[in-house]
Amino acid sequence: MDMAKDLRGRKASTARPLRLAAATATAGLLLTLTACQDDGADRADDGRTPIVAPGRPGEKSRTLSPEQAAKAKPDDSPNAADHAYVQRMIEHHRQALTMSELAPERAAADPVKRLAERITAGQKPEIGAMQKWLALHPAPAAGSGTAAPGHGPGHGPGHDHASMPGMATEQQLRELADARGADFDRLFLKLMTAHHEGALTMAGEALAGGNNPAVEEMANEVVATQSAEIHRMRTMG
Repeated sequence: MDMAKDLRGRKASTARPLRLAAATATAGLLLTLTACQDDGADRADDGRTPIVAPGRPGEKSRTLSPEQAAKAKPDDSPNAADHAYVQRMIEHHRQALTMSELAPERAAADPVKRLAERITAGQKPEIGAMQKWLALHPAPAAGSGTAAPGHGPGHGPGHDHASMPGMATEQQLRELADARGADFDRLFLKLMTAHHEGALTMAGEALAGGNNPAVEEMANEVVATQSAEIHRMRTMG
C-alpha cells in the first residue's frame, strides 16, 4: 500500500507541473490584444481579434490570425508506432490475465495470489482504455504505407505473439497450468517477470517512436506499474 501511495504521489507531483506548463502555454497563446481593442487598430483585416503567440526567450511575440494559430499547434496525431504499441499491448496484457487467472487455484503463497489479483485489477482496465483508443483512432487501412515495419497489412493483433518481448510460449503456458503449489509459484514469478520486462521494452519503443500524448500516457503508466511489480516479484522469488 505504501508503494502504491508513493507511486501515486510521484505521478501527481509530475503531472502538476506538466499541467501548469500546458495551462501557461495555452493562456499565452490565447492572449488577445485587449489594450488595442477599443479603437480596433490592431484587429485583423476581417474584423476578428488577432491572437498573440509569445516568442521563445529573446524573441518577440507574434500576432497570428485564428487560422495561423490553429496551424501552429503541434501535430499529435497517432503514428505507426502508436498503433503498433496499442494493438500489441492489448494482446500482451491478455496473456498476463490468462496467467494470473491460474493463481487462485494453483498458487501456494498468498503474496503470489495477491500479486495475480493486482495484475488482473490493473491490466483489465488498461485493456479497456486501449480498446477505446483504437476505436477513436482506427489503424491505417491496408496499403496506406503508414504501418510500422513488421506490423503492416495483414499483421494486426494476434498475428505476432511470438515477436512480442516477454510473451510466454504455448508450452510454457501448459506447464504453468499443470503446476501446483510451490512449483506454480516459482514458474509464475519467472514467467511474469519476463512478461513484465517485455512490456517495459514495448513501452520504451512507444515512448521513443510514438507521437500521441494518450499513448505516451499509457506507456508511462505501464513503465511505472510494471517496474514496481518486477521489483516485488524479484523479492518474492
